[in-house]
Amino acid sequence: MKRIALAVATTAVALISTNTSAYAQTNGGIIDVATIGEPPTLDPMASTADLVGIITQHMFETLYTFDAKWGPTPLLAAALPTVSEDGMTLTIPLRTGIKFHDDSVMTAADVVASLERWIKIATRGKQAGEVITGIAATDDSTVTITLSKPFAPLLALLSLNNAAAIIIPAANAAQDPLTSFIGTGPYKLKERLPDQYIQLVRFDGYQSLGGEIDGYGGARNQYLDEIRFVPVPDPNTRIGAAMAGQYDYVDQLPVEAFQQITDGATEPVVLAPFGWPVFMMNTKEGLNADIRVRKAIQAALAPEDMMLAAFGSEDFFSIDAAWYPDSFSWHSEVGTEAYKPLGDTETAKALLAEAGYDGSPLRILTSRQYEFHYKMALVAQAYLEAAGFKVQLDVVEWATLTTNRADPALWDIYITHSPFLPEPSLMGIMSDTSPGWWATDAKHAAVEAFNAESDPAKRAELFVEVQKVIYDEVPGYKVGNFNALAAQNPALDGVTPSPWPYFWNAYLTE
Repeated sequence: MKRIALAVATTAVALISTNTSAYAQTNGGIIDVATIGEPPTLDPMASTADLVGIITQHMFETLYTFDAKWGPTPLLAAALPTVSEDGMTLTIPLRTGIKFHDDSVMTAADVVASLERWIKIATRGKQAGEVITGIAATDDSTVTITLSKPFAPLLALLSLNNAAAIIIPAANAAQDPLTSFIGTGPYKLKERLPDQYIQLVRFDGYQSLGGEIDGYGGARNQYLDEIRFVPVPDPNTRIGAAMAGQYDYVDQLPVEAFQQITDGATEPVVLAPFGWPVFMMNTKEGLNADIRVRKAIQAALAPEDMMLAAFGSEDFFSIDAAWYPDSFSWHSEVGTEAYKPLGDTETAKALLAEAGYDGSPLRILTSRQYEFHYKMALVAQAYLEAAGFKVQLDVVEWATLTTNRADPALWDIYITHSPFLPEPSLMGIMSDTSPGWWATDAKHAAVEAFNAESDPAKRAELFVEVQKVIYDEVPGYKVGNFNALAAQNPALDGVTPSPWPYFWNAYLTE
């Protein structure tokens, strides 16, 4: 039974349920999950790293999450919010009797304290905090959020699992950094040995939603006794481990290993299209504070060669300038004329001369834990040097990269990637406080109009202007679209292929 998910929804990669009817779900067992490395933190408010979200979504929960069609659905909330006629007051009913891992019971006071922490320290919380004027407990099971103006992305921001609006005990909400990892999730932290494993065990006090499994929403069954996340930073080691069946799930494999995985002891899991790699620009200080330098980089880069080096076969990538592919309602070609598949060295040289470039090194921050990032960096270096740049590659561990990117003095470009997110305002580039710190009048005008509109068709039209401003001001460079590869033990069932794999509802059949 090959678990290969290739379907696409109209607004995002669909969450495709594996066939679990062939086996009876069984309780018990331990699984080992190989990840791309050691997470920089276990506080999902404090990081946008996918790795942090993948692990901590088992421990912490949010008021809302995403269903199989990428719509917000209740998790710790009892229902979707009631919204006032002017769109500026949201009343959120809470589920009652929900326990934290310390056996205390969640109340509205915990939710208020948690959301106040979120808008203070999380990049996406700060984004929402720009329009949130008040968070209050109406009673023990109701929270009211007031806004300065309508803000369509709020529910999506409250649903995402990184820079996440997790609910924690009020007593812990003052912690920064977080030191007590107490949540409401189906699994709780038992032990963390850095660079060895993170051990999660079943939380016996967990109260699952009823009903059917629905993407990240619906029932969360705790069939497994224990989940161990094991950092395996070297991609070749992950490939070998997947072929040998050393782990029950191996995340983020180089796509060129597809045939090896197919012939090995585990089964391939493919998501297509998964997302996009992106070169984020430091617009705050250094070389890329000059828009002419950013435009020179945009002209110099050759996405076709970069994607070919990173993914090897066109079965696993496509050259696409639009920030969303044509299967998404957000798709538009507006503004993409500057995207040249084979680069434009002469235009890049002219822009550098206009900027008065003095030969200072262009510092590219990257990691080999995502091997495709590093391969793209090598090709980018060659094209940038041909255009006249002096390039310095700073290759570090992923955890170090996610720390260093917070300091604008340390880099000019950092390389990252993202799945196609159901709400464009979830993209880090849309937040003024996300590393890159893009904040201009043109951005604000486009993004604020987009965020204030609630009608989906009108929002799709308004996103066209957002994409145009991104291409005009180059706060980031989208390289293309790519598919993602993982590997799974044939005896592990109940896992839904998804951008951030999760293992509630998973069980062992042998």
